[in-house]
Amino acid sequence: MSAEIKELSPKAVWGYFYELTQIPRPTGHMKDVTRYVYEFGKGLGLETLQDTAGNVIIRKPASLGLENRKTVTLQAHLDMVPQGNSSVKHDFLTDPIDAYVDGEWVKAHGTTLGADDGMGVALIMAVLADPDLKHGPLEALFTIDEEQGMDGAFGLKPGLLKGDILLNCDSEKQGELYVGCAGGMDMDISFQFKEDTYIPDGDVAVKLFLTGLKGGHSGLDIHLGRANANKLMFRFLKEAVCDYGARLSSVEGGNMLNAIPREAVAVITIPGDNVEALWELVSDYQEMYQDEYKGIENRISFTAEMTELPGTLIPEEIQDDFINAIEGCQNGVISMLHDFPGTVESSSNLAIVKTENELIEIRILVRSSSESRKMALCSSLESVFAMAGAKVEESNGYNGWNPNVHSPILKVMRQVYRELFHAEAEVKVIHAGLECGIIQGAYPNMDMISIGPDVVHPHSPEEAVRIASVEDSWNFILKILEKIAETN
Repeated sequence: MSAEIKELSPKAVWGYFYELTQIPRPTGHMKDVTRYVYEFGKGLGLETLQDTAGNVIIRKPASLGLENRKTVTLQAHLDMVPQGNSSVKHDFLTDPIDAYVDGEWVKAHGTTLGADDGMGVALIMAVLADPDLKHGPLEALFTIDEEQGMDGAFGLKPGLLKGDILLNCDSEKQGELYVGCAGGMDMDISFQFKEDTYIPDGDVAVKLFLTGLKGGHSGLDIHLGRANANKLMFRFLKEAVCDYGARLSSVEGGNMLNAIPREAVAVITIPGDNVEALWELVSDYQEMYQDEYKGIENRISFTAEMTELPGTLIPEEIQDDFINAIEGCQNGVISMLHDFPGTVESSSNLAIVKTENELIEIRILVRSSSESRKMALCSSLESVFAMAGAKVEESNGYNGWNPNVHSPILKVMRQVYRELFHAEAEVKVIHAGLECGIIQGAYPNMDMISIGPDVVHPHSPEEAVRIASVEDSWNFILKILEKIAETN
């Protein structure tokens, strides 16, 4: 399969992308991939450095006679989201991604592919390695740990970059030029409790499995109406507790803050006399969920099995407040942008719910293009959980990237797109946390646009990149750099 991918066009881009799939690089584990790009830059004889945050910067001198042109900074992030189907044994810290060609797409067997943002990294590497490209001064910025916390972008110091123009290569739709993005806020919610060791005689234990959901990127896919495993599990738990005498021992759903949760598992106890009725209830809920999400989700599975009786339960008063708070938690699209029809303005992703060692942990990612609406949504969520007795903390807040529809580079790129593809590029705002907004804080005068090939369903095992769009993106970038060198 590797040979097949490396033969795709343009070979340089796909060759670098394949090499990236062989380097484990989930967020927080950047040592190997930063060494890889650092040695790549040094191997080309280019100025290469690593800043105090861990980002790698590579500079390529201008073509002869174009030294006085504006400097273009090409930017992408090195980490990827580690998501895999439970049926696939894959260690994201040690195993390479098993990528393959499927018709007009490149995919991975049962895991995320890492095209977000490995494809952006590969495109930039190919530009740096191309000896024939006509260009002004170039600079590549490879940031670390974007997917959780955006640590690389936040750690970028003013004065380090030399670019006048920044081309972010982390968008996922060829033919769309992004000029703005949403800001975000992490919400960390917790309940402390003392475990209840009393389990009534005659109670039995049942393990519940909610699987088969599509999940996806909590920004790019949030408008698709996909099911959230945590919301569905707690919807069922409320009825099981209220009407069937169930008690909650443990629950775990979701594992990535910026991914729509695909699976949830819970252990409950229930009077033995109610077990048959519970099986029917589980079956009814599976049928109901499949009907409600018809045309959106096609593999929802909700099942139950007998399991070993747990040693402890969550105290009843904590359990009830916990379940009610999750039921009342806003999730999904909250508001839409007026100036960019069809674009989400604000959303909430109930990403992670976990119980362990007398602690309930809940993590929510709030996104919004409006700072005031972002804070209003955080306040609303804080109220729901505070009333339930939980501790609520906010962290890693960042502002959105304010659109500049009068950007000089936007005008150039629209012209180039028209000349290359005989069509108009769409100018959009993306409901995801691109690093442009953070970089803009340190470099307020830098003119920025975000582009990229067609990547579908990032942050899920269904992630795929359309092969033809990679070549289109490559040609687009080359022509943009040539045009900038000609006109400024």
